[in-house]
Parts: sequence; structure tokens; C-alpha cells
Amino acid sequence: MGAYVGLDVSKADTAVCVMDESANILFEGKCGSDPHDIFKLLRQETLCPELVVLETGTLSKWLQRGLRELGLPAEVIDARHAHGVMGLQLNKSDASDAVLLAKIAQTGFYKPVAVGSLQSQERQTYLKARKQLIKSARSTENTVRGLLGSFGVKMPTGVPKFINRVRLALDDHPNSKRSIEPLLAAISTLREQLGVIDKRLLKNAKSDAACQLLMTVPGVGHLTAQAFVASIDDPARFTSSRNVGAYFGLTTRRYQSGERDVSGRISKIGDSMTRSLLYSAASAFLLHVKRPHPVKAWANRIKKRSGHRKAVVALARKMSVIMHKMLVTGEPFHWPETAK
Repeated sequence: MGAYVGLDVSKADTAVCVMDESANILFEGKCGSDPHDIFKLLRQETLCPELVVLETGTLSKWLQRGLRELGLPAEVIDARHAHGVMGLQLNKSDASDAVLLAKIAQTGFYKPVAVGSLQSQERQTYLKARKQLIKSARSTENTVRGLLGSFGVKMPTGVPKFINRVRLALDDHPNSKRSIEPLLAAISTLREQLGVIDKRLLKNAKSDAACQLLMTVPGVGHLTAQAFVASIDDPARFTSSRNVGAYFGLTTRRYQSGERDVSGRISKIGDSMTRSLLYSAASAFLLHVKRPHPVKAWANRIKKRSGHRKAVVALARKMSVIMHKMLVTGEPFHWPETAK
């Protein structure tokens, strides 16, 4: 008899529900949020579950990999899809969420989320750490600007040698210097560590054949290439390169009902960091690359018709398709003979 398992995961523990193929609950309980703890519990209740389902979350990648290594058929589903079902509950609890996840597994009414490899996750960690360092440094700089502004000292945004400029301005406010100096030290440390990560990312890109291949695309630098490779992970999991644009949320939403058929803004699903980097790469291709190319000419026609931002989004979508095809074929970006 087949069994279907729903796991509602939190950092401390995991609610477990085991359901048979007729949707009868065989077991409900809790265990630690660890693959071995979950395996040990399930081994006591069911020998070979047909499917184990859990939502996307902080621990989902680690748990899925661990459960699969232990021989359990674990799948991660999009939390937004699961919440669409869970939102129908009058009373919400971890146990009831686990029941609904088991029911989703039993009915097969779900779409699995591809969980990347450990290497892909490590690449993304570098990029996310870099993003957080930039965000923290900018936030602290803005705090310093606000504090100085209360004394009538105006620091323009984006000034070079920010720390030196602030210290010079504080010479006229010695009492405030003691409170602001720790913030300047924090900014200095953040910028220093950002430099360390940037060097590491550049070194990684130089030693990675896939990144070097993608960097032949105009506008694509080592950050965009690494983010794209990490997000795609296995190019073969896409049946068509055309699906990649939708994967990064670069395709428009559609609402069709009766006589109404509306195409809205882009969906913005998927990895926001990779989407942002693709947008920047497309903007650089459109504005700064002088060499003519049919793809650029196509984007320029959209720009004349619909404006710059829509043209850049369309070009980013086109570039994502081209970049995926390059990973599949191993061929570099092609410039037409007439463009030389």
C-alpha cells in the first residue's frame, strides 16, 4: 500500500503526516528538522513512501538532498502554491499544514521545484553575501549622512572617498565624532570584506568554463555569468531554451476570462538577483555596445515603439534564451559576418 508524506518544516522541528492512497491518515507526529530524524521516524511508520513533500524554505534544499541520499523520494513544492491550498483552512497549525501537504502529495496536484546542486548553492551564497555587504554598507553610509545632516553638514550621494570626507567634516564637530567613528569603522570593514568576495568571485569566473563561455555575450560580466550558471545549474532540465525567460520572471503575466484577455507586467518570479543582473547586462548591451547585431537592432525597434525599459526587459529575456542555448551547445556568442 502506497503512503504519502507531508512535512511542515520549521527550524526547531518538523510536523509529519503520513497518508495512504485513499487519503486516510496513517500517522501524525513531530521530529527534529534533520534528514536522519525524519528518516528514522518514517521507517517506523511506512517502509517505502511513494512521495515525501515539503515546501520551499531555508532548510528545504538541505533536507531534500539528505532525504534523497537516504533513499526517500522527496520533492520540494513552491510555498506559494501550497499556501493557496492552506489558506482555505479555518484554523491553521503545523499539524494541519502537514496534513494538507500529504494530501497534495496524494492527489499529485503540485509542481515540483528544481533544487540545485550543492555547488550551485555555494555559488549563490557568494553572490548573496556580496549583495548583503553592499546593502549594509550603503545603509550605514545613509545613516551617517542623516546624522551629519542634523548638524547641517550635507554629504552628497556617491561621493568618492566617503570616509575621509566625513572625517574631514567632523573636525568642526568633535563631540559627534565619537559617535559616528564606529559607523565609519563598520563601513570600512564592510568595504574591505566586499573586496575579498569580489576577488574570489573573479577568480571563480576565470576558472569556470561555463562562465567564460557566457562572458562572450556583450554586456555579460563575471557576476551575471556566475549568477546565471548557478540558477540554471543543469541546462538539460529545461526542455526548451524559450522556457528560461519565464523561469527568471521576464515574461508577462496573463489574465484571461471570458471576453477579457489582458497581458500585464512581467511576473518577477524566480531568482530576483539573476533577473536584476540580466536587466543590467541587457541595458549595457543596448546602450554601450557599439557593434551592430540583429538582436540589438530588434531591441531598438521595441525601444522606439514601447520605450526603453520594455526594450531592456525584452532584450534581457532574449539574452537569457541565448545564454541557455550556449550552455547546451557549448558555442560562444555569434556575431554576424556583416557586422564585422
